[in-house]
Parts: sequence; structure tokens; C-alpha cells
Amino acid sequence: MLPQLISHNDDLKRLFDDGYELSIVGGQLVVSNIPYVGADKSVKRASLVSELHLNANQTLKPKTHVMRFTGEHPCDKDGKELPYMKHGTSREVIGDGIVVARSFSCKPTTGAYANYYDKITTYASMISVHAQQIDPEATPRTHAVTQIDEPDMPFRYLDNASGLAGISEMAQRVAGHKVAIVGLGGTGSYVLDLVAKSWVAEIHLFDGDDLIQHNAFRCPGAVSADTLLDRPMKSDHYAAQYEPFRKGVVSHPYFLTEANVSELDTFDFVFICVDKGSAKKIVAEHLEAVGKSFIDVGMGIVVADGKLLGVVRTTASTADNRDAFRKHVRFGDGDPDAAYTKNVQIAELNALNACQAVMKWKKLNGIYLDLEGEMNSNYTIDGNHISNE
Repeated sequence: MLPQLISHNDDLKRLFDDGYELSIVGGQLVVSNIPYVGADKSVKRASLVSELHLNANQTLKPKTHVMRFTGEHPCDKDGKELPYMKHGTSREVIGDGIVVARSFSCKPTTGAYANYYDKITTYASMISVHAQQIDPEATPRTHAVTQIDEPDMPFRYLDNASGLAGISEMAQRVAGHKVAIVGLGGTGSYVLDLVAKSWVAEIHLFDGDDLIQHNAFRCPGAVSADTLLDRPMKSDHYAAQYEPFRKGVVSHPYFLTEANVSELDTFDFVFICVDKGSAKKIVAEHLEAVGKSFIDVGMGIVVADGKLLGVVRTTASTADNRDAFRKHVRFGDGDPDAAYTKNVQIAELNALNACQAVMKWKKLNGIYLDLEGEMNSNYTIDGNHISNE
């Protein structure tokens, strides 16, 4: 990813050609081996860390003039801190062992830096000039490239959203994981849309149904009439939809049965998004038997006095806690006259169900804080109430 960015962006190429050590870590631009003077008047080296504002892998103007730094606060040759740069101190792990310790503020007279070359060289010069008064050979232009460039990144282009939000280390807690989504109806398709934006290595899609017209009103994005006329398998369609965005979305265009449910044994996590109880039972009981964690979603929607009411349920099951799933999930095939099974268009409830499921999955992986540790969550439409257990 770094060589591609350098070749397509003049500001990064100028930095590279000038000999700065560039790398991309957690979606942020890292410039290593910047010499500075410590409080003990010795020359030390640390890294400058800048947000990286991109669109289609083209650099835009920096979003902020603030720069972050992994070292101590820089001093002059006499060991006195440089007061005009101080901005704040905040420890953050951005990835690959790089820990930001503080931030600097040096706003240009124009109000904003025009490009990353100007921003990086301004701060590098302000810091290293004092080090060079002690050691004339102390230069930030080492002409050595350190490629810390997320070699296993699952996306087709750089994830700088996590870096801009300062959550790169947390986002990567699911890096390398393999996830399965069983069922790509309304809720399953939204689960895919959310999980696809995470750092998991692979997302496997299991569904034996065709994509037909009512599915188009329950899924993210827009499905063309021509696509519906082609009637692709759901899993094939969604795998193709996400291929331009990320790697590792794998289609399994068939239903899981007792004969093939063991295919789930290799996954780190499974989302069960089927409403047919008998199909759910085969998957859930097998996952329990082999000690796998999973989340099951479902909703019960009815029509009363011309209005929809009901509950949206999200239930987690882990090797350490199967109680909530066994208590709240039934394996019947449901009422064929229920509003949901009649394909009433309730995409917002599907999206909500998916959001709750993916948030719980992220809680289980330490991304979101989870003090309560709920394993079952019910959202009641009337009253807008969520109850946890």
C-alpha cells in the first residue's frame, strides 16, 4: 500500500525522495527516526505521526495542523523544552508497537497546510534543528524506508477511518479472524455490510436462496432490475458486491444441513440469521457441540390495529455461557401468517437487529466496553425500550 501511495501522490513522493522514513500504520502516516534533544541534552530519535486524509488513495489537504509524536517533549540544545510547540499529552497505541505520547501545534500563517510534504517537513525541521546543534549528523533524512504497512490488510484501499478516529489498535482486534454468516435475508445482509468494514480476514456467506424482488427492499444499497431478472444466488451476489471494497468474502450458495454443517468448524465466529427454526437448530446445536461462539438474531412482528408491533432479539452464545440462548431461542418454524414471514418491508428493523448483533460481537472481542455482559437483548418497538439479560 505504501509504494502505491508514494507513486500516486507528489507530496508523499517528495518526502520519500528526500529520504524520510515513511510508513503507514493504523491508517496514519508515520515518519520515523526524527532526531530531537531530550531533557538530558542527549540526541534521541522518535516518530512523527500524522492523520492521513485520503480519497481513492489520493492525498487531500491535511485535516488538521496538529502533529503527534512518540518521544519526549523536544528541547533545545540546553535541555529546555520548546514551549511554542506544546499542545497536549495523550497515550495511544496506533499499531505495530507504535505508541503516541503527545501532540504538537504549529499552525501555518495560511491557516492550514497545503499538503503532507509541507506539514511533515515543518515539524521535522523545528525539532531536528536543535539536535543538529549537538550532532551535525543528526538528520531526519535517513534514506531508509521502514515498511510497516499492514501486509495482511483485508481492504482494497487504506483504512484511514480508524486512524482518524484514533481507534486503529482496537479495530484490529479482529484482524485475521474468519467469520461465517448463515442466512442473507434482511438482517444477514446488514450484518455482512457491517462486518465487511471490520478487519476480519474472511467472511463466508451461506445461503441457498436466489436473490428475488422482495430481498431488494430488505438489504443495504440498491439492486437493479436487471440483476433481479438474472436471479443470482444471494451469496454470489453479495460476494461480488463487496469484492471491490475488500478481500476474503467467500460465497457458499447452498443451505447448511446435518450433512455439511461441519463446514463451520473452522470459523472463529458465526452469525445465525435464519428465521426457520429447523435450520437454526441444526446450526446452533452443532456449534454448541464443537464449542464455537455465535450470535443468533430474530424478531417477532405482528399487526395490531393497523400498526406493527413486536420485539427484535439478539442472543449471544459462547463456550462459557449458553444459558441465554437456550432460554430465549425456540426452534419452531414460526407462524406463516405472521407479518414478518409475509415479507412486510421493515428494513430498519433488520438493520437494527444487525447493528445489535455486530456490536455484541465487537464487545466479545474487546472493541466496545461491556460492563454488563448481557447475552440477550430485546428491543421493543412500542416504547423504544431495550431490555438486557
